[in-house]
Amino acid sequence: MAVLAAIGLFLAACSTGSTGTRDEGPARTDQVGRSSPAPVASQSPRRRVDPVRLVKSDPKVSPQVKRSLKPCGQGKEYPVDVSYGNITAGPRPDIVVNVMTCGDAVGIGAYVYRLAGGQYRNVFTAEAPPVYAEIDRGDLVVTKQVYEKGDPASYPSGEDVITYRWAAGHFAERDRTHNDYSNAVGDGQLAVPSDPSPDDT
Repeated sequence: MAVLAAIGLFLAACSTGSTGTRDEGPARTDQVGRSSPAPVASQSPRRRVDPVRLVKSDPKVSPQVKRSLKPCGQGKEYPVDVSYGNITAGPRPDIVVNVMTCGDAVGIGAYVYRLAGGQYRNVFTAEAPPVYAEIDRGDLVVTKQVYEKGDPASYPSGEDVITYRWAAGHFAERDRTHNDYSNAVGDGQLAVPSDPSPDDT
């Protein structure tokens, strides 16, 4: 009888321990599931920043650009491109906003906003159209199309690509590249480079 009683107590102890393990497993899984998404949401400013309101309330944006910033057609979509990335070593991702025309998507303004003092502030402005800014490997790259006399709006003669890097609290020009486009129209002739060769100097 003593042996049977001991076996019964042993089986009861195993059963209780097994149930406790199963109860703890789901509890840990639920806790991790609830806590893990929080850091991801806190790192993204896209849900809290309205680029249109940001541009329209910015005193550094010209009145002409603000007047042009309207929904396209009968819809509610504004002609803006927005990029997020770290280009100023700030506490949160910086915001690059490009304002364009509705009809032909010509860039009329490019702006960079950096979080400072709890607010996003303008730290870069380019409003000489056509202009477009983007983030490239931690740098700010601004492309400006170049038109010569007689160029149609859809066929610029070339472009200037300017790379800026954040240093000492502002963007400093780091590199500049000029690209000439071909001006051949139907005759198969390529554009002659505008820069003189060493023999011509």
